[in-house]
Amino acid sequence: MTSVRTGDVYHRAMTELLERAIARVRALPDAMQDDAARMLLLFAGEEDGPVYQLTPEEEADLARSLAQAESGHFATDEQIQAVWAKYGP
Repeated sequence: MTSVRTGDVYHRAMTELLERAIARVRALPDAMQDDAARMLLLFAGEEDGPVYQLTPEEEADLARSLAQAESGHFATDEQIQAVWAKYGP
């Protein structure tokens, strides 16, 4: 990490990767920018609240998924390959 001088003030420069990420986030809609900011602040330890609040439906889906995982029910290799073929990386 390097320092950058602006007038009489020195600032720590961001890494190139962080600069690229911030530039991409700037192009997002306001709500998505706020989501990204909350995640970054949480990661940096400046916010204590949740990054995302699950809806009741999402909470139910998550509980169902965790129960399936706990009982050993996982997608087959064929099911995973079908998802990759449809949506890809």
